[in-house]
Amino acid sequence: MRIFALICLFTGINFAAYSQTVSLNAKEIKKLKAWIKQDAAAKNTYAKFEQAGAKYLNEAPNPLDTIRTEGLLKGNPKKIKTWLAFQDMDKMYTLALLYRLTGDQKYLDKSTSFLLAWAKINRPNGNPIDDTNVDKAVEAYDLVKDNLAVKDREVITKWLAETAWAEVNSVRMKPGRATAINNWNAHRLKVVGEIAYAIDNRELIQWTIDNLKSHIDINLYADGTSLDFKERDAMHYHIYDLQPMLKLAIIIDRAKGSNFYSYESPKGASIRKSVEWLLPYMEGKKQHEEYVNTTVQFDRDRAKNNEPGFAAGTMFEPKMALPVVELSVYFDGSQKKLLQELKEVESMQSLTDEIQREKIR
Repeated sequence: MRIFALICLFTGINFAAYSQTVSLNAKEIKKLKAWIKQDAAAKNTYAKFEQAGAKYLNEAPNPLDTIRTEGLLKGNPKKIKTWLAFQDMDKMYTLALLYRLTGDQKYLDKSTSFLLAWAKINRPNGNPIDDTNVDKAVEAYDLVKDNLAVKDREVITKWLAETAWAEVNSVRMKPGRATAINNWNAHRLKVVGEIAYAIDNRELIQWTIDNLKSHIDINLYADGTSLDFKERDAMHYHIYDLQPMLKLAIIIDRAKGSNFYSYESPKGASIRKSVEWLLPYMEGKKQHEEYVNTTVQFDRDRAKNNEPGFAAGTMFEPKMALPVVELSVYFDGSQKKLLQELKEVESMQSLTDEIQREKIR
């Protein structure tokens, strides 16, 4: 207990303060249970989710010491190995959510075993394009943190804190580097922010808020476009920039912080304006040929590697923007119709997103 108290003092952890703001809180879990019980479609979605979780009970974790996807072309053995290992993230989250919905200890035990396996082996290197994929691990931890044994919580919290601080101190984010102001920084902020709120580290929370404000001012423009769109000439990267910022804005809002969806920078830029600029393309009213004027060699390399969607002149598909509208509808209910048009199937993620949009406290 004394060791854990020291860890809390060092990292600024206070488990009671923000409760579950990254995942579902107790009231939202109760609401989700009722929805599954009363609604036939939700019940069917949950049944498939539970079936997948039952299979995971018999699977072993596959952690990596180093995550490696950024800058690698499709087919690269290191990238393939990493994406196979990333399947663990969905597994640990599924098991954690099943525990909260059923109270069955076997789901908690298995989710914990996945979390511990990664916490003991994975060593973060401060690359946000790699670390952005640990979302589900953070959400899994957030769901079960109050139910973990102290010794297990120590190990997992230490890993998450190390991941966040590696991002904060990364040489890739030093002033003057492109990766300090483009989509890399958006993902960096999201990684640090979601971990900060999950472990309630006040220093990391304040760092995230301060840097989100500066990122909106530097990366987004008052006309709704973005630095990444202008550099890559691709909606793909405008979306890739907005998605992490929206996810972070939701977490901050759920913690009863400022509304960063509507927040305007000194230059008049905002996440809201950049989402609204994208809307006509999502609705099919406007079209765009992707990557025609990209300034980034990696885009051309992927085109030469025959990776789908990266050939210059490929028409933007509205469904590519689904990750944005799934998040932005949290702040703007008028986008719900567009969400239904773009969404092809219901999933547990759809259900949990809907519960969070109801803003139950």
